[in-house]
Amino acid sequence: MKYDFTSVIDRRGLDALAVDVVGRPGGSLPAPRAGFDPIPMWVADMNFPTVPSVPKAMAERAGHPLYGYFLPREEYFQAIVDWQRDRNGVTGLSKEHIGYENGVLGGVISALNVLCSRGDNVLLHSPTYVGFTGSLTENGYHIVHSPLVQDENGVYRMDFADMERKILDNKIHAAVFCSPYNPCGRVWERWELERAMELFRKHDVMVVSDEIWSDIVLAGHRHIPTQSVSQDARNRTVAMYAPSKTFNLAGLVGSYHIIYNPWLRERVDKESALCHYNEMNVLSMHALTAAYSPEGQAWLDELRQVLTGNVDFACQYIAAHFEGVKVSRPQGTYMLFLDCTDWCAAHGKTIDELERMGWDVGVAWQDGRMFHGPCHIRVNLALPLSRVEEAFRRLDQYVFNVTFSREKK
Repeated sequence: MKYDFTSVIDRRGLDALAVDVVGRPGGSLPAPRAGFDPIPMWVADMNFPTVPSVPKAMAERAGHPLYGYFLPREEYFQAIVDWQRDRNGVTGLSKEHIGYENGVLGGVISALNVLCSRGDNVLLHSPTYVGFTGSLTENGYHIVHSPLVQDENGVYRMDFADMERKILDNKIHAAVFCSPYNPCGRVWERWELERAMELFRKHDVMVVSDEIWSDIVLAGHRHIPTQSVSQDARNRTVAMYAPSKTFNLAGLVGSYHIIYNPWLRERVDKESALCHYNEMNVLSMHALTAAYSPEGQAWLDELRQVLTGNVDFACQYIAAHFEGVKVSRPQGTYMLFLDCTDWCAAHGKTIDELERMGWDVGVAWQDGRMFHGPCHIRVNLALPLSRVEEAFRRLDQYVFNVTFSREKK
């Protein structure tokens, strides 16, 4: 490969949430016991260096010693138009349809503030991204969950009958959609999107679609923009995107929305502007332009190969070595959502005890209950394969295949 996805980079002391909060006094993330270094597999950022074009562009702009007020460049908007065309097959997108957002979650709330009244019911699927739960609840919206169901192959699917029932029973007029789906990694097929959007059309439900993971689709799958499945979906949907997941740029801040409906776009733009904090950073503008480039496309193609390999390794290892642990193989994102229900029951352990066993040996994974997985753990695989292999070796030797005192009797 041309780009570096194998170097193990020490992020300690460089403001990285993934590692610098582990073991911090008074914090909730425990340090591993002596002899084990932490392997960051909890928060959803990557342990790979970003595409070289990004730091190069930022350094070039930072080299000019004036950082005053600025206007977004035309190249910024054109980069988004070209990226959406080349990666997602989007046609008819122009500058006027694109609006800046500091973050996807803030954009979701701005859109809901236009579409709903505080206290309204909003439809979401579960398991649910914890960011949605916190943001909607803190802003006065009531979440109504429609649980995803697993088919005979373990693939998570939407339950359309339940969605319709929840819409009618709870007088719902707005839904927050996630595509690809975090935390369980579904990449929705066109027929699924068409059926969901037809249901929303039937009951006049407006849609806010978080598509921040749209670039992180694994081999054999393709992201289909929600707005592309029908003319009604195009006009009914506020779509949120960002380069931050794709290129590991969350610390730079910078997302964007795509809204085709003029009335809706004007209202969301106004709502997003009211706080006077939703302003673009000059360096993040240059970062996006450099990421959404031919070099960015080449880098992303290699990243997807690496992540597909990591997912293949992890799912095969779980099936062969971790009896009682179930996982639906993700089709996108770089997260696994482990169902540990059977393992905990067989070994007389709680999910808290299991999580702590992993943390004790440096496997810094994440409690799945905050995503509405009752006995689940979320695991980030966006690390060099050598670190993923080491983490799973530790889980094998010290966690899932340890003989406990109760079992010895």
